[in-house]
Amino acid sequence: MSEQEILDLSEEFARYRRTALAEVEAPGPAAVRRTVRGRGRRRLAASATTALALVGGSAVGYAAMSGPDHRPGPVEPTPSVSASPTPMPTSPTPSPTGTSASPTTPVPDGRFSRAQLLGVPVALPAWRAGPGCPTSQTRLTADAREGANWLLALDHGDIDGDGAVETVALVQCVLGTRGPMQVVAFDRDKEGKATTVGRVVATTIDKPEWLFALDVVGDGTVRVQVGDIAPGGGWNARWSQRQWRSYRWEGDAFSQVSGPTSFGPNPNLADVAVTTGDLVLRTADDGSRTGTATVRIRNRGTGPVTHVVLRLGVPAAVRADVDGWDPCVGVHDTVEPITCRLGRLAAGAEMRLDLDFRVLEGITLSTDKADVDVQPMDSERDVLPDVNRANNLVQMTITYG
Repeated sequence: MSEQEILDLSEEFARYRRTALAEVEAPGPAAVRRTVRGRGRRRLAASATTALALVGGSAVGYAAMSGPDHRPGPVEPTPSVSASPTPMPTSPTPSPTGTSASPTTPVPDGRFSRAQLLGVPVALPAWRAGPGCPTSQTRLTADAREGANWLLALDHGDIDGDGAVETVALVQCVLGTRGPMQVVAFDRDKEGKATTVGRVVATTIDKPEWLFALDVVGDGTVRVQVGDIAPGGGWNARWSQRQWRSYRWEGDAFSQVSGPTSFGPNPNLADVAVTTGDLVLRTADDGSRTGTATVRIRNRGTGPVTHVVLRLGVPAAVRADVDGWDPCVGVHDTVEPITCRLGRLAAGAEMRLDLDFRVLEGITLSTDKADVDVQPMDSERDVLPDVNRANNLVQMTITYG
């Protein structure tokens, strides 16, 4: 290439830079967006242009540089910044459709253990009229302290049908040995405090006088074992008649739904009476003195008496003779008083004993009176209470004929 051609080519390049750079604009955000949107459309064109450049690039470039009539046209500027494609908005994930009903409030659990019930203040229904124990915000006790509310037993069950468990307790107001008793149902409020549902049953003056046990069955029925007579004061608990009575919560109070509603006469409440005639002693052929006393024992009670014991407080010199003692067992000849253990005596029945006595020759009696006492006993030979103790003891007069 001649020197002149080299100069002409340099001039062409200089003119190209002046013309192209003057027309270039810095791309702004709008240009970037247009570039991104058009990128897809230009992808095919760019491929075609590249192929054309590979085929004829040398010839085109050479023609542009070798003749004055072929000047380069404007060049589309290349952006100086790159832009990432705008991400497509994503659809929000739908949340699960909620129900229109509000969640059910759980029912508080009214189960109290023995230790828990002893550790919280409770309110008790009023005790019957007369001396009583505290009822307002009182604490139950684990032992029989005088004037306190003694927790005797408890059980649990859904007594009101709300799906939660309640606590049923047997409580006694300790006043001596025969204080009043009641069965009370407790629940728990939302704050966890003990609340009183109501009284199931209580002892009364008329009967029942005692409550022995309780049991809550599966359907919420409260079963209570009641007794007709309270133990104490000489009355053994096993002598009381016992009944299971069932109670249900009726929405505002408990009512009895099954079991007996009254007691019959208690067979262990005895009523025996004794009568006797005088003992008249007459002198026998051997010089001793003998006589016969008639003793009658009657069961005036409504039930049989398992054992009847007769005691004869005659002086030691007056001893049992041969006749009349066959019904007796355990007659002691040398120990005062003479004790005669009789058998069973049915209700309304009477037993007559014609008892022979002897006093040896030369003996002078220290007294002319003798106590005759009868006692009713149970199967374990414990003395039963008698409704009329006054007719259990009479005096026999000893005379000489």
